[in-house]
Order: sequence, then C-alpha cells, then structure tokens
Amino acid sequence: MKKRRYISALLVCILIFGATHLCAMPSNALEVSAQGACLINIDGTVLYEKNAHVKMSMASTTKIMTAIVVIENCELDKKVRVANEAIGVEGSSMYLAKGETVSIRDLLYALLLQSANDAAVALACEVSGSVEAFAELMNQKAKELGLKDTHFTNPHGLDDEKHYTTAYELAKITAYAMKNKTFFEISSTLKYTYSTDQRSGVFVNHNKLLYMMKDCVGVKTGYTRKTGRCLVSAIDKDGLILIGVTLNAPNDWNDHIEMHKYGCAEYEFSQMLTKGEFCCTLPVINGSKSEILLASSDELCAWLRKSDEINVVTELPRFLYAPVEEGEAYGAICIYRDGELIKKTDIVALESSENIKYYKWYEILFDKIKKMAGKIFNG
Repeated sequence: MKKRRYISALLVCILIFGATHLCAMPSNALEVSAQGACLINIDGTVLYEKNAHVKMSMASTTKIMTAIVVIENCELDKKVRVANEAIGVEGSSMYLAKGETVSIRDLLYALLLQSANDAAVALACEVSGSVEAFAELMNQKAKELGLKDTHFTNPHGLDDEKHYTTAYELAKITAYAMKNKTFFEISSTLKYTYSTDQRSGVFVNHNKLLYMMKDCVGVKTGYTRKTGRCLVSAIDKDGLILIGVTLNAPNDWNDHIEMHKYGCAEYEFSQMLTKGEFCCTLPVINGSKSEILLASSDELCAWLRKSDEINVVTELPRFLYAPVEEGEAYGAICIYRDGELIKKTDIVALESSENIKYYKWYEILFDKIKKMAGKIFNG
C-alpha cells in the first residue's frame, strides 16, 4: 500500500482506559519451588520473577537456542551424514550410529522432543564444523538478542561452569524462538515418526505439560544432577502467549501450572472494534467524487493487562487528494500501551475517485493529436 505524506495531518480521537480496571495481583501472591523463575508475555512484558537475573545453569533447555540457530542457518530437508563427534555422546540420546544419514528436520525433532544430546552435536557439526564453533554462533545470537548474562559452550547443556543463563534471559530466548513457525510447530508436537537410512522410530515429547495443560504449546525440559530440574513452557490462550521458565525447581510441573494460572488472571481480552465498524467520509480534492467512504479493514482486539493504561488513537487526514484507490489505506486506528504501539488496523477507502485535472489534460492532449492527424491525412 502506498504511503501518503498528507497522513501527517491527523484527526485524533483518544480513549483512555485503565481508571476503572482492577489492580493486578501482587507477585508475592505466587510461590514457586524454583531457585530462579520468570514469567513473561511473548512481547517481553514481565509478569512474575524470582531471582530472575541470577546466573544459573540451564541443562537441556540450552537446546532452545540450539534449535533456533539451526533453523535459521540450515535447510531442514537436507540429509546429512552424522559426524563422528556425535556418536556416543553422554546423556539423553537418539543413538546415532557411525555413518548414519538423517535429515536436519529429524535431528531437530530428536533435539526438542527426545532431548537427544547426540542430535545436538550432529547439528552443531553440520552447521559450524565443530561444537566450539557452533557455541560461538549461539553466543553471537545471544548478543543480537541483547543478552548480557548468558553464555554457551555447547549445544546440549551438559554441565560447564562457563555455560549459563538467567531465568529472564532464557525467557527472552524462548520468546524469540516461539515467533518462528518451524520452532513453534516442533516444540508443540507430542509424537513424531522419523526415518534414517538405517532405521525408523518415534520420538515422544518429554514435556508432560503438553498433556497436563490444555493450552500448552511447548517448549523444553532439562535436567542434570548439578543443575537440578529445569523447564521452559509456553501457553497459547486464544492468542495470549505466555512463557514460563524455572531453573532448579523440585516441583517444576506444578510451578508452571500455577505461574500460567497467575499470568492468565493478569489479562483480559478486549475487543474495541469489529471489521468495518468504524466508518467515515472524507472530502476529495480534484476528484471525480467530492467525497469518499472509508472504513476499518479489520477487527481491533488485544489481550490487555488489567493494570494497563491504553490509548486508542484514530489517525486520518482532513481530506484526500485524487486519485483515491479502493482498498488502499489512508489512515489507521492504533492501540498504544504506555506510549508503545501494540495493535493497529488500517482505515481503507471503500471506493475510488479519479483525478479530474489529469483526466481533462489527457482528454485535451488526445483531441489535439486527433486533430493534427486529421489535417495530415486530409491534406
């Protein structure tokens, strides 16, 4: 859609919400067993935290970063011969054999569902040539995401003093990953049938929350004796996506159920506009029609925290210059939360209007050409 300079002339209508909203439940009303915990909306809003900025080990939740780096750097249907370094890696495994050929996609399912450490090494070697080089790629991605308290030394999460994150930064990594369609699809899968050149089988997702919670859509478990139980989960409640992280949590399943209950109680669904509900007319300068009918192109709705102060702003010019094209956007209705745009829908023209001046000029030129041609042919 074309952008018009004259949209800078605004007709603004502001509705302020929040004064009658209930205050959010205080975070100390929620207790979890985890040493470190964080709950965020996928847009990054922090809803709950406990030691969320303390550096801790993350075990196999490391594989969230491993997966998104692979997805962004590989063709998923590519078949690869397993590197020798991936054979016999300790811990959870898909039991790769020397010389076995398997697709990147199947390795990713093994990584996120089976938590296979050998799959993690196989993927790292395929992408970067070695575990060490791939870890640098992971750290580069962490830097791109603005993370300052996260460092990776391997793609699987086996214990290493220099391999750490925080509950908050792991939540940010997950929020980024969950916006990727492929990652979202894999992490939410219950069972997956794979096939290599030597065998076939089924991976079953280790994340019990997928069975325990109706709205759960992933993402990853983790455990070592040193690190304790780690868990990252996500729910999608009719478009409200919340991400929970617990590190060293003896009662992690219950922690996440309670965290998500708490998070959902913080929000309410608000529909401010249905498709076409907003209508108006604007005058058209130099148009074949003196005014044009416009309407909102889509519904305007959002999950909002009960404590949010929301501004709904309608942006429109005072008039339009012809030509006006049917279906083109000439304004917008926007939802702002604390000054930040979170949702918008375009205001589009429901009809067209030609430029009269252009039309008359073209008609005059055509007449002149026709007359000149007539003189030539008539001698």
